[in-house]
Amino acid sequence: MSTDIQQDSAPSTAEMPASDAEMPASESVNGSSTGSNEQWQQIWAKVSVWLADPIDYVVDFFQKYQRPIVTVLLVLSAFVAVKLTLAVLDALNDIPLFAPLLELVGLVYTVWFVYRYLWRAANRQELVENLNSFKDQVLGQKS
Repeated sequence: MSTDIQQDSAPSTAEMPASDAEMPASESVNGSSTGSNEQWQQIWAKVSVWLADPIDYVVDFFQKYQRPIVTVLLVLSAFVAVKLTLAVLDALNDIPLFAPLLELVGLVYTVWFVYRYLWRAANRQELVENLNSFKDQVLGQKS
C-alpha cells in the first residue's frame, strides 16, 4: 500500500508542462536556461554596441550633462586655486623680511586709497561712479 502512495505522488513526464518535460532535470531546478541565455545575449548586445563606438556615448553624455559637469569642474578648480594660493603665500611668508615688506606695502596702499577716494565727498562720489560703471560693464547695462 505504501508503494501506491509513492507512485501516485510523483508526477510523470506526461503530466508535467511541456517546457519542464523538455528540459533536463538540472535546468528545471535551477531556472530556465533559455531565459538566462537571452538575458546574457541582450546584455552582450548592449555592451558590444557601446564598445563599437564609445566616443559617441561620451559626447552624448557630455552634451546631456554639460552644465553640471562644468559646475563641478569650476568648483574643483576654484578649490585647487585657493589651495595653491595659500601654499604660495605660506612659502613667501617663510622668506625673511618678505612678510613685513608685504605688510608695509598693504599699509601704504590703504593709506593712499583712503586719501584718494574716501577723504572728501567729491572723491567718494567719483568712487561710487567708478563702481557703478564697473558693475554695468560686468553685469550689463540697465534698461
